[in-house]
Amino acid sequence: YGIVLENQEITLHYDDGQFFLTYYENRLPVDPCTWSTILTFRQDTLSQSLENSDPHLHEYQSIITALSHLPARTETEVERVAERYREKEVIRRRLSTVITENSTIRNFLLENIRLLNGIKNSPRTFDILDHLVSHQAYRLAYWRVAAEEINYRRFFDINQLAAIRMEEPEVFQAAHQKIFELLTSGAVNGLRIDHVDGLYNPSAFLAQWQQWAAEHLEVQADTQGRSLYLLVEKILGTEERLTSDWLCHGTTGYDYLALVNQLFIQETHQRQIEQIYSRFTKQSLRYDDLIYDCKNLIMTSSMSGEINALGHQLNVLSERNRRSRDFTLNSLIHAIREIIACFPVYRTYIGPDPLEGVLDRDRAYIRLAVARAKRRNPAISNLVFDFIRDLLLRIPQNSPDLDWEVIRPFVMKFQQTTSPVTAKGVEDTAFYSYNRLTSLNEVGGEPQHFGVPLSTFHQYMQDRTTQWPSSLSSTSTHDTKRSEDVRARINVLSEIPTEWRQHLRTWNRLNKKAKQTINDQLTPSLNEEYLLYQTLLGAWPLGGLSEPAQPQFLARIQGYMVKALREAKVNTSWLNPDEAWETAVGEFLSRILSLRPSNTFLQDFIPFQQRIAKYGIYNSLSQVLIKILAPGVPDFYQGSELWDFSLVDPDNRQPVDYPFRQQRLSELQELQHTTAPLDLVHTLLQDAENGLIKMYLTTTALHIRKGRPNLFLEGLYQPLEFKGEQAHHVCGFMRQHSSHVCLIIFPRLLTNLIPDQTISPVGESLWGQTSMSLHPE
Repeated sequence: YGIVLENQEITLHYDDGQFFLTYYENRLPVDPCTWSTILTFRQDTLSQSLENSDPHLHEYQSIITALSHLPARTETEVERVAERYREKEVIRRRLSTVITENSTIRNFLLENIRLLNGIKNSPRTFDILDHLVSHQAYRLAYWRVAAEEINYRRFFDINQLAAIRMEEPEVFQAAHQKIFELLTSGAVNGLRIDHVDGLYNPSAFLAQWQQWAAEHLEVQADTQGRSLYLLVEKILGTEERLTSDWLCHGTTGYDYLALVNQLFIQETHQRQIEQIYSRFTKQSLRYDDLIYDCKNLIMTSSMSGEINALGHQLNVLSERNRRSRDFTLNSLIHAIREIIACFPVYRTYIGPDPLEGVLDRDRAYIRLAVARAKRRNPAISNLVFDFIRDLLLRIPQNSPDLDWEVIRPFVMKFQQTTSPVTAKGVEDTAFYSYNRLTSLNEVGGEPQHFGVPLSTFHQYMQDRTTQWPSSLSSTSTHDTKRSEDVRARINVLSEIPTEWRQHLRTWNRLNKKAKQTINDQLTPSLNEEYLLYQTLLGAWPLGGLSEPAQPQFLARIQGYMVKALREAKVNTSWLNPDEAWETAVGEFLSRILSLRPSNTFLQDFIPFQQRIAKYGIYNSLSQVLIKILAPGVPDFYQGSELWDFSLVDPDNRQPVDYPFRQQRLSELQELQHTTAPLDLVHTLLQDAENGLIKMYLTTTALHIRKGRPNLFLEGLYQPLEFKGEQAHHVCGFMRQHSSHVCLIIFPRLLTNLIPDQTISPVGESLWGQTSMSLHPE
C-alpha cells in the first residue's frame, strides 16, 4: 500500500461537489465526514486571499462547519441515516456552487489536491493523504492481503464481489426490484438460484420467494405451497438428496449430469485405467487425500481470512467457559480448518430458529467430519474437536453460558464457509489435478467413482419422478468443465484401456523432444501431459484440423492449459503465475500441433482420435435422448443443438452463430419433407460431421415430448430389462401416463459391439438373441 501511495498510483480528485480517490480505473468515494481534512488544509492561505467579508469565504467556512455536524457513517438509527443522506447532498450542492462561482476558492482547492497527492521520492508529503485514506469506510490494501485478513463475506475469493445479507427482509426487497418487475410483467416465469449454499438460510430464502409470488402473482400454488418455479444450483454428493422441505422444484441438473455421464463408463475397466494413469504419471493419488490437501490449500491461501475470522469467533465462545478457556486461538483455527477439510458434503442446513433441531442427516455429516479430523490429527487433543462438534450440534456440554443465541453466529457462519472451500478445493483445484479420466471431473461429479450400475440409474430416475419431476436435466452449462460432446468422447477411453495405454506411450516418446526443462523439471509434467492428450481427443474438430483453423485451435488449447495448470496450483497458479512454465507448455503445444508432414505425433494421434470421435457421436446422441424423455425438464446450453467441443470458460462462453443454426434447421426440415425417416437417419449418420443428426434427434424427441406433455411431466417411469449376449450394451425405460406409453431405448459402450465403425448399432446380426422384458404395472 505504502509503495503504491508514494508512487502516486492512489490519487485524490474532485468533481461536481465531491471528492474521490482513484487507483487506475477504480474510483472510490471519500467519506464526507473526512472532507474537512481537504478543505481546512492551508486554510490560512485562503483567508489571506479573500476579504473577511467575502460571502463565498463565509459559505466555504459554513460548509466546513456543516460537515462537522454530519451524522457518522456508522449511524444505524433510521432518522440519523436519512439525515446523513439528506445533508450530504445539500453540502455537495453548496460546495459545487461556491467552487464554480469563486475562482480563488477553486484554484485554492485544486492546489490543495495537488499538494495532498504528494511528491515522488518525498515520503513525508504523502502523510496527510495517508491519513485521509486510513479514515475511509474501506481499507486499501494489496489484493493478496484479503487472503488472510478480511472482515466481510465475498463471492468465493473475489474481493470486489462483496456478499449481502439476503436474510434481512429489507435487503431482499431492495436487491430484487428488477426481478420483481420481470416476474409481474410476465417476462420471466421462473428463477434459477445460483450458489444457494452461500445463503444464510436457504430454506427461508426459498420460502420468502414463494410468499412473494403468492402475494403478487396470479398463480395458483400447488399442494406444496409453490407459486413460482424455482430451481437451485445445489451440488449433491453421491448419497446426498435435495432437502425435501425446500420450496423449490429441484436442482439445475448437475446431479443428473454426473449420473448420466457415468452410464457411458465401462465399470469393469476401472483397475486398468487406474494403473495406466498411475504408471504414466509416476504418482499414486488417493482421491480422498487429494481432496483433503486441496481444501487445506484453499484455506491456507486464498480463504485464510475467512478461516481466521471463524477462529476469532470461536475463541470468544471458548473464553466463556472454564472447560474450554485453555483452547488457544491457533488450536481452534487449526481444528476448524481440519474439520472443514474432512467435511463430506458442501454444507449442512442448521436453521437459526432456537426451536429447530439438527436434522439426523446433518448430525451424521458433522460427526463424520469430526471423526475424520481426529484420525488425521492424532497429536491434537480430541477436546478441541469435541468442543466444535458440540457447538455445531447445538449441544455444548456443561456450558450454560453458551446458549443458542450466543453460538448461532458461529454456527451459521461456519455453514456459509464450508461450501466455498469445497467448491474451490474440489471443482477448481482437485478436478485439475486428478486426471485419471477427465470426463468424470465435472461439476457435481465424484471422479473417484467409475461407472454406475444400471439399477442405480433407474432408481435415481424413479425417485426423480415422484420427488422432483420438474428438476432440470442438464448436460452442458456455462460452468461445466467440458461440453457434453467432449465428455462423450473421453468416456470412450474407459472401454479401450489397452489401446489407450499403447498410444499414450507412443505419444510420450514422440513428444519428449518437444519438452523443455524448467526449474529442473521437464515441462509439461507427466500429469499435465496426461490431461492434455485427453483434452485433444475430446476437443479435436470433427472432420479434422485444417491449416486455416489451426492457429485458432492452438490458441484455444493453449489458453485452456494455462487455466487448467493455474487451477491445479501445482506448477503455477493464479496467485503466483510461473510464466516460464506456462510459456514452455504453450511452446510444447505449438510443436506437437504443427501440421507439418513430418509430425509423427499427429500421424499416430489423428486415426485414434477419429476412432474415439465415432463412438463419441453415439454417446452424445444417447445423452440427448435420455435428457429429453427421462424424468425432468431438458436443459439445452446455448449452441449445443449442433456438435459443441468447447472446454471450460471462457471457451464455452463465446458468441453463438444462431443464423447458421437457423439455416441448418431449415435444411433439416426440408430433408424431413423429402426423405423417409429411416433413410434420413442413415443419411445423417453417414454425414455426422455437420451435426444435423444431433439436431434431428433433438427436434424429433422434443416434438414427441411437446405432443404428450403429461406423459413426460407426470408419467410413471419403469426400467426395461434386457437379456442376452449384448444386454450390457443397451439400456432403456418406459414412460406411461393413462393410455399413453413411450419406450426409450439407447445404446452404450459400443466399442466391442461395433468394432467396424462403418456400420451402425442396429440389426439382428449385432444384437443376436438380446431381448427386452416389459412388465407394465
